[in-house]
This record gives sequence, structure tokens and C-alpha cells, in this order.
Amino acid sequence: MGSFAGMLCAVLSAVCFGMLAVLGKLAYAKGFAAAEILQYRFGIGALMLLCWFAATDRTVLRVRPKTLLKAAFLGVGLYPVQSLSFMTSLKYIPAATTSLILYFYPVAVTLLSALIFKTRLDRIVGVSLLLLVAGCGLVFYDAFLRDINQTGLMLATVSMLIFSVYLICLEWLLKGENPQSISFYCVLFAAVVYTIMSPPVRFPELDLGAKALTLALGLVPTALAVTLLYRSVDLIGSASASICSTLEPITTVLASALLLGEDVVQIQVAGMALILVGIILPNTQVLRARQP
Repeated sequence: MGSFAGMLCAVLSAVCFGMLAVLGKLAYAKGFAAAEILQYRFGIGALMLLCWFAATDRTVLRVRPKTLLKAAFLGVGLYPVQSLSFMTSLKYIPAATTSLILYFYPVAVTLLSALIFKTRLDRIVGVSLLLLVAGCGLVFYDAFLRDINQTGLMLATVSMLIFSVYLICLEWLLKGENPQSISFYCVLFAAVVYTIMSPPVRFPELDLGAKALTLALGLVPTALAVTLLYRSVDLIGSASASICSTLEPITTVLASALLLGEDVVQIQVAGMALILVGIILPNTQVLRARQP
């Protein structure tokens, strides 16, 4: 049951994270700067998490100094650099191209897990990773046909590499910790970093649509996505969580079609099918265990 719950958390987290590129593009269209977008994302996300835990489980907020140091390492060191690289890359290259590069992280995480945590890499996992890479290639096939800005390419690649290291560190740092506590303080520390970089002085001047967008940035790809990701890594490990998280490109494509008016063609649907097979394949034992 714990494995299935971990898979479910990873899938839901992927759907939430998959909205980030689309919301980022919408925010750029509203005239936001990269650091400003991230300040609203983490600042509002931290406030939402604080209110939720204060109302439902205050023990999450009471942590040891050691836990705060772990969260500070993630929230001040890795997370802000990764998120700023990702968001800034959207200024230079299409969201599809950025996503294509980022979604190679399951391969990096799985290989790093095998080296660091001695995670077993059997034939099924290998086939799954190949399907995921092929599926992402089909989903974002149009990215291959475009001229790629070198600055955007570098930033997206840095984002992918840091996120891979981030997930590996997360699995190690979560041992003996409440994943909800780590997730909250990680977001809080990131919020402090971006509030210093870009104070939200423009917020009262924003129109209703822009304010709604800042709330969406705080809730969907932040408060919900981060909490679910931490919980999934705690239950099933970073390698399995990252494989399930490859649902993100499907969410990005569908949300782009709905909110940005981008077309979804048959070759992209085929890529989504490959991604689904790649996610389900290494988890067939969990699915069988749930059968009566």
C-alpha cells in the first residue's frame, strides 16, 4: 500500500509540476520578471503551506535545528538555482524545448541512485527509461526542428542537472525526517531568497488576472507539487518517484494546448502513450499486489 501511495503522490506531483512552464509563460506575457515570478511562487506557496499546517498539524512546524539546516541546504542552495535556471530559460527557448531537456532527469536520477544507493537496475527499468526518453522525444518533437538559443540551452541543461542532484540529496536528507516539515521549510527558505532578490512591491498594482496567476503559481506547482514530491520520495525513493514524475510532459502539452492555444498532433499522442507504458512497466508488481 505504501508503494502505491508513493506512486500516486509522484503522479499528482508531476501533474502539478507540469503546469509550471505554462504558468511561467503566462506570467511573462503579463510582464513579470523571472525572479518576480519565483518570488510569488515560493512566497505565496510558503504562506499557503503555513496556513494549512497551522490548521491541520502543527507538529509539522516544530522541527529540530538539524532539520532546519537540511531544509536550508535545499531551499537556499539547490532549489533557488534550479528554479531560476528553469524559469530564465523560458525567456530564450520554447517551453517545449526547456521541458524536453528537463525531462531527461529520470535517466540521470536512476543512474545516480544506482551508483550512490546501489539501486538495482534490471532489464525492465532499462526498457522503461528507453520508453520514457523516446516518449519525451515524440511529445516535444517540434523542439528538434527549431534553432535553439545557446543561453537557453545552457540554462535548461543546468536546471536538469541540478534537479537530478537535488532529488538524490532529498532521498538522503529525508531519512529520519518528516517529509512535510522538510518540504515546508525548503519552500520557506526559497521564498526568503527570492523576496530579498525581488520584493513583491508591485503586487497591489497588479490586475485581477495577474493576482490570480500569482495564486496559481503558489498553489499548483509549489505548495501541492513540492509536498507530494517529498512524500513520494519518502515512500518509494527518488528513482521510482522520478520515473512516475515523467507524466509532467503530458501535463505540459495538454495545458499548453488548452491555455496557450498550442496544437497537439498525433505524434505527440504516441509519445504520451510511450511515457505511460514506461511509467507502468516498472511498477507492474505494485499494480498486481492491489488486485483482489
